[in-house]
Amino acid sequence: MKTQITLTPHYFITQNSFTAMRTLFSKIITPVYTSTWYSDLLLAVPRIIGCYFLAVNFGGSKFPTPDWFVEDVSKFGGLFALFPAFFAWMAVLAETFGGALLVLGLGTRIAGFMVACTMLVAVFCQKWGGEVWEMLPAMGFLWISLYAIVMGSGRFGLDHLISTRVFRN
Repeated sequence: MKTQITLTPHYFITQNSFTAMRTLFSKIITPVYTSTWYSDLLLAVPRIIGCYFLAVNFGGSKFPTPDWFVEDVSKFGGLFALFPAFFAWMAVLAETFGGALLVLGLGTRIAGFMVACTMLVAVFCQKWGGEVWEMLPAMGFLWISLYAIVMGSGRFGLDHLISTRVFRN
């Protein structure tokens, strides 16, 4: 006896796909907590202060994207030389809005990923080969963003409020 399988397209969201999306969103948003609130506060201080400087001083100073920054991006070569204005805008947006989101602790892991990608390019394409002191700001923001990707916002961020109110079981 043969079993016939019929494939039909589904143009609506089923309950299973909604549950899967909710689970994925919950894993992205829900932060990792330490054992005490004051250790979460201590770990939130570098994220909040450092990313404030990232958003205001580094990203905000390049908004709107100046010509010197587009020229600097085109010197990276490869794909950056083909679309320098696009990558310059992406860097400015990641620094400005990614930094602001990290300060607020909103979408911390996604914002941390955007900032980490931008800082990796800054370290290896722009600052590499120069003095170590020139790399330190980008490396500092890279470490903060990597920590944010792993740990999330902790108790001191909007992700904590969203995860405790929306994803309560």
